[in-house]
Order: sequence, then structure tokens, then C-alpha cells
Amino acid sequence: MTLMTRMTQVAVLGAPSRAAGYGLAGARLLMATTPDEVRLQWSRLPAAVGVVLLTAAAADALGPERLGTAAVLTVVLPDE
Repeated sequence: MTLMTRMTQVAVLGAPSRAAGYGLAGARLLMATTPDEVRLQWSRLPAAVGVVLLTAAAADALGPERLGTAAVLTVVLPDE
């Protein structure tokens, strides 16, 4: 019997200046600098992503109705 496990990926969505460092820890980087880019990246989240770290600006662009999904866990990063 073969037991297969699939690891959930962590992604960071937001401005490159805030998100880039998380790539060093293995997070998938979803760069976006405008609200439209944020919404586009969100709509294209890969199925393997289970946790999304959002910059405050990205969270504002998505709004609470989009963040209320049970499909992924979202965390809003504090402003610097």
C-alpha cells in the first residue's frame, strides 16, 4: 500500500518590496502592485495553495467577501 501525501503550499500576495523575502523560505510569490493585479492573482491561485499571506494593501483590494472563503487560510501581514 502506497501512502501519498500532498503538502499545502504557502503563497504571499502583494507588492514585490513586501513579498520578495518570503521566497527565501519557499513561499510561492504572487506579485501585484495594483488592486486589479491583486484580484487577478487571487483568481488564479493554484489548487495546491492552502495559506495566503497578504499585504495590507492586497487585503484591502480583495475585501472581506473574498477573504471569507474556506478554500484557503488568509493572514494579513502587519504594516512595517
